[in-house]
Amino acid sequence: MMAKFKFVDVVKWLATVIQLIGYGMTGLNLIPYNIYMFFVGIFLWFAVGFMWKDRAIMVVHVGAFISLLIGYLNA
Repeated sequence: MMAKFKFVDVVKWLATVIQLIGYGMTGLNLIPYNIYMFFVGIFLWFAVGFMWKDRAIMVVHVGAFISLLIGYLNA
């Protein structure tokens, strides 16, 4: 029997898949599309942190967003 997924579970797994695609695109040197995938994954993981009320997840993804944005703008 298949367990029911909550909305947050769907977002969590979607974010995970998108992040993994971003890593794969980095390995294939598909720049800047890899960064776009990371931005989407970061946003979705931040949303998961918000839904869980988990500040640690939110803070780490705000940091990741700022780091990627600065790197992208300086490239």
